[in-house]
Amino acid sequence: MLQAPPDPSKANLSLVHVGEPQPQPARPAPPVVAFERRELMLILSVYGRKVASGDWRDYAMDFLKDRALFSIYARVSERPLFVVEKNPKLRNRQGQFMVTNQQGRVLKRGHDLAQVLRVLDPDLMVVG
Repeated sequence: MLQAPPDPSKANLSLVHVGEPQPQPARPAPPVVAFERRELMLILSVYGRKVASGDWRDYAMDFLKDRALFSIYARVSERPLFVVEKNPKLRNRQGQFMVTNQQGRVLKRGHDLAQVLRVLDPDLMVVG
């Protein structure tokens, strides 16, 4: 025995559209400061020599909205042995590059990263 289809006006059904979610408006990524390729190559060159000699073992990089940090560790610890910092806001003052030690004391600051890195590796020859 065949049944008649239910009357749509009497059914308590609702239609649900399943599909792509509505795209959210894109928020621009917050600006961050980063090391340029040339700067990072200089830092990694010094870092590589010190790792090869057994002085350093690990590093971390942090890119914040106002500065970039390259932290150098001698062993697994909470505090870095040295921090190489790039702060573009200081570009026209004492220089945007700075190296600090574990106690937070500024060891060297300047406009030229190669010169600033000499405090970490005095035997480093600066080639201009």
